[in-house]
Amino acid sequence: MIQLDALSDDLQRRIDDTRERVAQLHGELIKWGLVVWTAGNVSERVRCADEVGTDLFVIKPSGVSYDELAADVMVVCDLDGNKVGDGTPIGLKPSSDTAAHAYVYAHMDNVGGVVHTHSTYATAWAARGESIPCVLTMMADEFGGSIPVGPFALIGDDSIGRGIVKTLRDSRSPAVLMMNHGPFTIGKDARAAVKAAAMCEEVARTVHISRQLGEPLPIDPDLIRSLYDRYQNVYGQ
Repeated sequence: MIQLDALSDDLQRRIDDTRERVAQLHGELIKWGLVVWTAGNVSERVRCADEVGTDLFVIKPSGVSYDELAADVMVVCDLDGNKVGDGTPIGLKPSSDTAAHAYVYAHMDNVGGVVHTHSTYATAWAARGESIPCVLTMMADEFGGSIPVGPFALIGDDSIGRGIVKTLRDSRSPAVLMMNHGPFTIGKDARAAVKAAAMCEEVARTVHISRQLGEPLPIDPDLIRSLYDRYQNVYGQ
């Protein structure tokens, strides 16, 4: 078993920085109304395979309320989903979704952050097993098309992770609606995945409201590609 106190000083510092960042980003889930009670989780990869033989990641502990989250209770795991050493000074277990996060990191090397929420509108689409159609320029910008639906999978092993990877591996979307469950999002780091979760809920809500007025108008696929390319490669600083 990997022991945290046996790691290099540099790696320990990077893990500590990641714990702090992940703890703070859970506050963004509250800020944007994406979670209730103890539901939801954020994780971020720590790249260190050259030193310990596997990358690690930091994730929220299971069943701990958001107002109790701090850097020192964030749990460190390897890419098999095993807690590293004790993982926390008070021996907390990692999130029940840890196996899903671990599978994504192990099979999508470009992913540096994973987020799961039960945000209301996105989860409502997931309950219907229906993808969110690309009818907004915001969706073209952020998701490069529709937000897809992933297969039904039970919590507890890597089944959810397998569904996420299968659905997103060849998709531009950083979000997937796992059927009857809720949204999972990925990003280059945890902050990018949190942003994707917030944007997923925003477009899920907007498209739902639009449908109450009539059938929303789809955007031409060529225009979607153009909008996505501009936003990803030109927009901003």
